[in-house]
Amino acid sequence: MDNERDVFMMSRKEIKRLQVIRKVIDKQIKQKEAAEYFGISSRQVRRIVNRVLKDGEEGIVHKLRGKEGNRKIGASFKQKVLELYKKNYWDFGPVLASEKLQERDGIKVNDETLRLWLIKAGLWQLNKQKKPKDRTRRERREHFGQMTQMDGSNHDWLEGRGPKIVLMGYIDDATNRFHGQFYDYEGTMPAMGGLKGYIKRYGLPGSLYLDKHSTYKNNQKKRYTDWPFRDEEALTQFSRACKQLGIEVIFAHSPQAKGRIERVFKTLQDRLVKELRLGHINNLQDANRLLKAYSPIFNKKFEVLARGSSDFHRPVDKRLNLDDILSVQTECFLRNDRTLVFDKQWYQILTTTRAQRIILYKHLDGQTSIRHGKTKLAFKLIEAPAPKAYQPVVPRFKVRGIKIPAKNHLWRRYSIAREKTGHF
Repeated sequence: MDNERDVFMMSRKEIKRLQVIRKVIDKQIKQKEAAEYFGISSRQVRRIVNRVLKDGEEGIVHKLRGKEGNRKIGASFKQKVLELYKKNYWDFGPVLASEKLQERDGIKVNDETLRLWLIKAGLWQLNKQKKPKDRTRRERREHFGQMTQMDGSNHDWLEGRGPKIVLMGYIDDATNRFHGQFYDYEGTMPAMGGLKGYIKRYGLPGSLYLDKHSTYKNNQKKRYTDWPFRDEEALTQFSRACKQLGIEVIFAHSPQAKGRIERVFKTLQDRLVKELRLGHINNLQDANRLLKAYSPIFNKKFEVLARGSSDFHRPVDKRLNLDDILSVQTECFLRNDRTLVFDKQWYQILTTTRAQRIILYKHLDGQTSIRHGKTKLAFKLIEAPAPKAYQPVVPRFKVRGIKIPAKNHLWRRYSIAREKTGHF
């Protein structure tokens, strides 16, 4: 017997088929019965029988096994894709890299195919998923505009090419529709500016889902918590504006509670950062222009269909002044000479008024206005008055130090004598 033998592999299905074909060859069963058993035609059974008679057991194995497919991607194409990835998209994920290869380079490659190529080439690593915590799922709101999740994302959006900027983002809970704008920092003015842009685009949402950032919530502890002496919670400027606009503010107790805005920030920190890099963006104004053009593309890809067809956004009441509401309002005391001081700046009220308390408005555009009720007061900026020439000297009591009696002091001699004689 020859020591060298051909080795070939068969699947369980092929072994089972070979056993039945042998029975057909031995005329133990009919070809029609074998065809019904396999779920194929009688003609196909005859072809298999002929191959087994001609080639033996190898005839049961498909002839294309081990051969390259006619639709296999060529090695040169694969190498070209990997070189472009190393050069332009070295930190892109497979899905985003596949999109950009088709959009910018005109090369169409499936994202899963690209993923396998990158893993084999050592350019991409599989992310190990952490075991998720046990949390109760909250269903989406039914209609568009019922609830909007809001947050700010501090991230290196420009990758060191420009100043640090913050993305103020809004995402509808029912549809995942995103709206955002870049600002220099996360605070009261950026939060109000972002909300104003959202209101002009869609209208007033039913509620806002926020975290407990000091911009949105007053985190000072209450001194009295028992009724009837319970302190009322002081509103921040942003919460006060939402209350005036009729927007309910809901505070999340954990980042996972408002997970939709957190996840969309994670996606944007991957995709939008690359868009800003490819667009050579290095300042705040250009970043906002690119974001405005990119938002419809992003929403088209990630937006979902709401269960309800209604839009719960409300128009702003004509009796409300949106610019006045979305401003920093501070109550100030008016002096007898109709002057006031705010943030080290002196103001002279020109309108005759007997008011003792007035409201100073700092608007989003940097303008300042002063009102008493609904009356707008004219004013001008003045220099701080010169300090008084004569400053009366207020006498202060001198605190004397502790004086220790000397060794030969009468008190000491009297104490020693008392100890010796035992008399007072």
